[in-house]
Amino acid sequence: MTDLFVPLQSLKQGDWFKLICGASFQHLPAVRSLTLAYTLAGADCIDVAADPAVIAAAQSGLLVAKSLARDAQKRGFDYKGNLPFLMVSLNDGEDPHFRKAEFNPHECPTDCPRPCERICPAQAIVFDSIKEHFSGVVSEKCYGCGRCIPVCPYSIIYTASSVTTPGAIAPLVMSTGIDAVEIHTKVGRLAEFERLWQAISPWVDQLKLLAISCPDGEGMTDYLRALYDLIAPFNSALIWQTDGRPMSGDIGDGTTIAAVKLGQKVLAAKLPGYVQLAGGTNKYTVAKLKAMGLLKEAGGAGGAGGAGGARGATTSSSPSSPSSPSSPSISGVAYGSYARVLLSPILEQLENKEVSNTNIKATVRLEEDEVLLWQAVELAHSLVSQIKSQQEG
Repeated sequence: MTDLFVPLQSLKQGDWFKLICGASFQHLPAVRSLTLAYTLAGADCIDVAADPAVIAAAQSGLLVAKSLARDAQKRGFDYKGNLPFLMVSLNDGEDPHFRKAEFNPHECPTDCPRPCERICPAQAIVFDSIKEHFSGVVSEKCYGCGRCIPVCPYSIIYTASSVTTPGAIAPLVMSTGIDAVEIHTKVGRLAEFERLWQAISPWVDQLKLLAISCPDGEGMTDYLRALYDLIAPFNSALIWQTDGRPMSGDIGDGTTIAAVKLGQKVLAAKLPGYVQLAGGTNKYTVAKLKAMGLLKEAGGAGGAGGAGGARGATTSSSPSSPSSPSSPSISGVAYGSYARVLLSPILEQLENKEVSNTNIKATVRLEEDEVLLWQAVELAHSLVSQIKSQQEG
């Protein structure tokens, strides 16, 4: 595996940026627009649902971004036409990222204040919508955050989860030209992980990167070591994604603390591979990492490791290996709900804007509205540039 790919260089430098569209988010126009805007803003990886239609939407956004590289440069964005890795998320068991909210709107009392509608960050809950032609959860927009469940006054909202069926999903998804796979797991699911790993193993050599996402739990670091032993030898880049507080980055500054603490814990375990934060990440995350010395400095040897026992964390792989960082530092940050909500005003304008062509109405694509396009890129860049500025100067 070569490290000439720009995203792998970002991992080594410690300024890797990943956009998480959502493991169960299937709104194709939004996936395409998010991919386009964040690619032009300099993202290194786009993580999408393991759905061929979603993958195709993201790939379409990538191609448009590449064609707009010169325009981006003229506008002052440092995008040179390189493509980020396209990643799909799989799960080896029940996981909050792979669920959707559901409820029967006919059970809702007419005088209900509908707090679920107001709290939904994806605008996936609608009532008497003329545009959607129904009331309830717009399934393709829901990404499973679950915030609607506790606020329902009548407790009628529930979730339906999906679990990857290894034998069925692997041939369907792994042959679509993706660059990377992320496996969501949790402590205690070694046998389930192994079944999924065996299903995708015929395609592993074509991958440029594997990410393993795991929330905290008793015995977590021992579990991660067992996972590494299971997949070894693995010759491509390997990321340990620390899922601090899932799907919460848009709530407030406090959510980033869980992600940073879990990142420190995994750094201290000295596992081979890179450590990347997720779960609760937002505009405060990079500043927090900088303050704690957990990010590499431009041209330097990396952070000192900060508190929590991360000082001196290294890997057992060669520092020159693409699967190994060269210093005890966080190598990147993934942004999900915060990154999506940041662009939601633009995407909402785009969704509501229609063009008429021989009486057939179609939603405008982001690149077809130059003003909205570059507004979206500017917003995306405001987030991407926080970690990319580590290597400037």
